[in-house]
Amino acid sequence: MVLEPVTIIQNDTPATMRAQVLEGFGQPLSLSTLPRPVAGEGEVLVRIAAAGLNPLDAKIAAGAAAHAQVTPPAILGLDASGVVVEVGPGVSDLAVGDEVFGMIGGVGNVQGALAEYAAVDAALLAKKPRTWSFVEAASVPLGFITAWEGLVDRAQVTSGKTVLVHGGAGGVGHLAVQIATARGAEVYATGSARQHDVIAALGAKPIDYATTPVEQYVAEHTGGAGFDIVLDTVGGENLDRSFAAARTYHGHVVSSLGWGSHSLAPLSFKGATYSGVFTLLPLLTGEGRAHHGEILRAAADLAERGLLRPLVHGEPFAFDRTEDALAQVVVGVPSGKVVVAVAAGAM
Repeated sequence: MVLEPVTIIQNDTPATMRAQVLEGFGQPLSLSTLPRPVAGEGEVLVRIAAAGLNPLDAKIAAGAAAHAQVTPPAILGLDASGVVVEVGPGVSDLAVGDEVFGMIGGVGNVQGALAEYAAVDAALLAKKPRTWSFVEAASVPLGFITAWEGLVDRAQVTSGKTVLVHGGAGGVGHLAVQIATARGAEVYATGSARQHDVIAALGAKPIDYATTPVEQYVAEHTGGAGFDIVLDTVGGENLDRSFAAARTYHGHVVSSLGWGSHSLAPLSFKGATYSGVFTLLPLLTGEGRAHHGEILRAAADLAERGLLRPLVHGEPFAFDRTEDALAQVVVGVPSGKVVVAVAAGAM
């Protein structure tokens, strides 16, 4: 999808904005008119073009994500793309007119992407790749940051490593497959039968989790040795399967959903290791935000080199249909991400 640029100049910014407001957990979002924010120290004001929705956004709306520390009324939406229309004091690397993307808020007390404007910590943003539409860019931030922190920051994936990605067609998984492939790893990914073509097109060897036990695919693809790196994006019992799939001595399991009670004995007896990823920490604590910007600049570099392709589910939802978009996230999609076009020009 090729979209026309959203052209906004600072003098045209209105005093108010429309926003989808969560007035209470479990309640429908309310399309409301609110005062437009102003860029403060270290911030830029972004005219939001598109907002990418994640399962976490739906869980927050339902009141099922206490770890996100959201108190209604709140504006949700972790991921955004848009145009800088105002630059606050202390910002030197972004200018009015820059097209940007990032994981900007929607947790803690930080405003999210489901609004026409947001004052965003400039450290969280990167310039949008020229090869991506605003809709594509909005689908990337949370998923890419999570995958990068797991595969690169924690597991240090390099050429020659064998990598297993659980949920290879999902919002995190499809980006993880491409990161590992771009860094020279031999990549395998689990998915349902209908997701196999997508997984293969991304550069991984598909594994049908529904019909193939972990012992079988470990034997088939690693000769029984196990995978060097296992990225779990599913959680629950799948984390235990990840432990079983890890290589003896040098195996490294990384999970973004390691919240249950699990025995580490299978890893300990192998001499393997485990790392957790909690991508929300910089938004909740204020620490480490610059690294999120660095990670997204790495995403932009991969995109410009033709090594990273976002998957968007169908056409973007119009802003006044955000509730329908959240309902789609709850039901689930076979691959990629659901996106809301906040600006009419991003449809």
